[in-house]
Amino acid sequence: MPNQAPPQASPPRALRWAVAGSVIVMIAAGGLFYYASKMAAAKRQVNHDEVLVTIHPHSCEPNALSVPAGRASFRIVNRSDRAVEWEILDGVLVVEERENIAPGLSQVINANLLPGDYAITCGLLSNPRGTLHVTPTAASDAAAKAKPSMVAFVGPLSEFRVYLSSQSSALIKAVAALEQAIAAGDLSQAQALYVPARAAYQRIAPAAQRLAELDNAINARADYFEKREQDPAFSGFHRIEYALFQQRNLDGLAPVAQRLSSDVATLKQQLLAQSLPPEQLVSIVVRNLHSLADVRASSGEEERYSHTDLNGFAANLFAARKVVDLLRPLLTKSATELLPKIDSAITALDAELNGLKVQDGYASYDTVSAAQRKQIADKAKALADALDGIDPALGLSGL
Repeated sequence: MPNQAPPQASPPRALRWAVAGSVIVMIAAGGLFYYASKMAAAKRQVNHDEVLVTIHPHSCEPNALSVPAGRASFRIVNRSDRAVEWEILDGVLVVEERENIAPGLSQVINANLLPGDYAITCGLLSNPRGTLHVTPTAASDAAAKAKPSMVAFVGPLSEFRVYLSSQSSALIKAVAALEQAIAAGDLSQAQALYVPARAAYQRIAPAAQRLAELDNAINARADYFEKREQDPAFSGFHRIEYALFQQRNLDGLAPVAQRLSSDVATLKQQLLAQSLPPEQLVSIVVRNLHSLADVRASSGEEERYSHTDLNGFAANLFAARKVVDLLRPLLTKSATELLPKIDSAITALDAELNGLKVQDGYASYDTVSAAQRKQIADKAKALADALDGIDPALGLSGL
């Protein structure tokens, strides 16, 4: 009887399961890829009207734009070698901005634009500015005719003006004390006085950041100057912060402190001279909170030398709470369902920051974990999103 080949052993059960699992993973991966492709296509379809702007090391392309009035989306692509910002300016006032756009990446800026001519900044502060022409539309003409009565907003806007005046005076006083410590050559005292001076600025930052030139002189980080910390134009708070906490040396700092004192005095004058439309009272706070959520909370680069970021965050929250309180009587009448959401978001962010307090103030931000930073960012974004509901509730949206 001829020899028969031995029966082939069946694959081990574990191997069969592994093969089946691989097939399932491949099918799932294919499904996910298909879903991601469909989502990307849908996103491209939704954003087909995005205006593409590419930032190069010393210019933007294009540097002259034209869009119809209303909501416009700008995709800003950074082809330079450093994080940059892009702004839309109406004279000296910032209409919309996006900061810290990382090299090689892009971000989208959404703006609700009225007809007119605007300037655009592009990356380094020394780069030439571009132009943005916004043409009127039937919708923008109709919106202009349908503006609600401004009488109800006279009180809140007047009270906000009083707030800016008192907080600006506090800033001037705090910077004067800091300048005196620097002039006296007292490094430790200057370090201690930097913190309250910086917090005083952050309490008016939402309004101050509308004033592009002054805000750059007072508040610009080294990244936005061609030679960074060594650039002669680098001044203001962060130049002082760099000397106090990084160099730990006061040499040559007295003129910088003197200029800061002069600039914050001018800031008060300009803040009180500029009118603030009611539709911008909330939007400036929302923009400030988005900056906190999207950039400052995660990176810690706002106060990269002193690590005093939490003091600034708390001061920003102070300003947001003030605006909500000023509008509370109007919201109580027109948006009773919105107020609990806003108050809950304020309480949540406040609790998060309070949890990081130490005996002499707030913890140094370099000791705050990535998870804690994310919590701060998430709560700041939640508050910004809640505040975004105010203008529609008060009839101010679309202006």
